[in-house]
Amino acid sequence: MILKSDRIAELLEEGQDPETEDPLVIRPSPDLKDLRESGAASVDLRLGTWFMTLREARLPYLDVQQGAGKASQLTKTHYVPFGDRFYLHPRAFVLSATLEWICLPKGKAAYVIGKSSWGRRGLIIATATGVHPGFKGCLTLELTNVGEIPIVIMPGMPICQLFIHYVKEGQFKEVDRSAFVGNRKPTLGSVTLDDVARKLAVAPDLDQS
Repeated sequence: MILKSDRIAELLEEGQDPETEDPLVIRPSPDLKDLRESGAASVDLRLGTWFMTLREARLPYLDVQQGAGKASQLTKTHYVPFGDRFYLHPRAFVLSATLEWICLPKGKAAYVIGKSSWGRRGLIIATATGVHPGFKGCLTLELTNVGEIPIVIMPGMPICQLFIHYVKEGQFKEVDRSAFVGNRKPTLGSVTLDDVARKLAVAPDLDQS
């Protein structure tokens, strides 16, 4: 069941009480009055000040099977202060992060989607990014300009929306412990092949003809 905006506002207000156990927290907090009256089923999140781009000259290609090396070797981090602009050029890809720090209770999960007003201008944001129970941190966003002209984005502007829903099954004592928890800047992360993928990667090429 997805939470409507008035219920999200109630949980955020409860989370402001330091005695609340396992609260829902979004900092900086949205305007709770506006959130209650919005009639939406989500809460808007803003663009943060950190951006991460791939160092194009460092690699001829990106092969996750062979390992991508350290993130610092692959990426370059940019700080854009409030009031400044970031120009996202056509077919460019950049990682950013939300301005807000999110803390999800153990019984809640969420997902992030872009705002349609941005999508209609060619900006694709955080395609179906899932947020697991117990997550704490700023959310990394994947931004791509699929349009034909550069798009100007600025830290602090509403960039995406967070949908929150209940988790009905499972043990609530188990929460997200991934490498993405606790970050304030965009994070590249790693791609890990499981046992099946590793075996298939070295399987002999059988002639089926």
